Amino acid sequence: MPSAGILFLAAVLLFPAVAFASGEDPSVPLLLYLVVILVTAKLMGHLAVVLGQPSVLGELLAGVLLGNLYLAGVQGLEGIATDPGVDLFARIGVVVLLFEVGLESTIRDILRVGLSSFLVAVLGVAAPFALGWLVGAWLVPQHSWQTHAFLGATLCATSVGITARVLQDIGKSRGKEARIILGAAVVDDVLGLIILAAISGSIVAAAEGGASSGVWPQVEITLKAVGFLAGSLLIGTWITPRLFSGAARLRGTGVLIGVSLAFCFLLAHLAGVAGLAPIVGAFAAGLILEPVHFQQFGERNIHYLEEGLRPLVELLAPIFFVQMGSKVDLTAFASTEALWLALLLTVAAVIGKQLCSLGVLDRTVNRWAVGIGMIPRGEVGLIFASIGASLVFEGEKVIGAVTYSAVVIMVIVTTLVTPPLLKWALADRVATPGEGGPEA
Repeated sequence: MPSAGILFLAAVLLFPAVAFASGEDPSVPLLLYLVVILVTAKLMGHLAVVLGQPSVLGELLAGVLLGNLYLAGVQGLEGIATDPGVDLFARIGVVVLLFEVGLESTIRDILRVGLSSFLVAVLGVAAPFALGWLVGAWLVPQHSWQTHAFLGATLCATSVGITARVLQDIGKSRGKEARIILGAAVVDDVLGLIILAAISGSIVAAAEGGASSGVWPQVEITLKAVGFLAGSLLIGTWITPRLFSGAARLRGTGVLIGVSLAFCFLLAHLAGVAGLAPIVGAFAAGLILEPVHFQQFGERNIHYLEEGLRPLVELLAPIFFVQMGSKVDLTAFASTEALWLALLLTVAAVIGKQLCSLGVLDRTVNRWAVGIGMIPRGEVGLIFASIGASLVFEGEKVIGAVTYSAVVIMVIVTTLVTPPLLKWALADRVATPGEGGPEA
């Protein structure tokens, strides 16, 4: 009976609204937020790809759009930035995202990094960190040194996914420049996470009244971060072959993904217990796991763990990026302070990574291309900023609304300028092959 079917369908659709009209079930508004987030993220991500940009940029802009619709009189979506359910999804998403970033490298990759890549990574962290700190101290002197330090930390990060894609598109993914950039990015991530752990850990300790005067608290947290990373890598390298060998005997589907995620969440939890950001543990878990650990599993269709994780990442990562974008307050840019901060942070971000090209020792390498390839901050810079926005010191957020909005603009601009600049730098090198040595 068509009429009976329509009535049954209407009853099914209306029952949740009637049963939970009083707001007893928190999942009802959360489900609507997830619908809006995922649909908008995918549409804006598609638009970004069509325009030759990474989809993450579209997802971030989708968040900026949704978070500021109230300016156009559209109400009801303000909760995307503050809803506890969305926030929980975003927090898990960033842990899984850093796990995937770690999976793209191995401990052997770190040990195999050449001297040029190591120097590029060290300079690529030190120079932007110092410049970001100086910009913060100059433009927002009323804020604490923790805010200035966090601004420096957001400039340390490098997201080479954009660079790698451009290098692949122009057929330069196996060149010397590509090897140096990708090698430096691995060390860059490790150093950046150590800095993040040191700053955020010292802020948490100070907020709890456990910090003493002087630099020792920062040194202590830094040593703890280095010790956690080194210890987890050493112990994890010994444990994981045995763990996965035993897990391979389990029957059923999804064992590989389940055990891998459990390992990731365990290290993320231990990092949190140790007073570090959970993403430090997630990244360490990704570094430890290698394809050799998965050879005994029956899921032969998964050649790399990243392939199995991709559906989960594609679900959770957009939620994180949209939520990060929704926290950008466009009205903050009515002040000249925010505009100047965004501009100078972007300039510091670009100059800082150009200085890192001085670490290239091979004079046949195009140093301009190496420096440009390290410019994009992407998701890692957003992650650092989001952690700063969640920390409170002496009654104020370490990264406030104006500062956070300026950081997001910096991330967007550095992401946009990298592809054309990198193509220009390498095209110039191809056009004048005889001049590459002296110039580099």
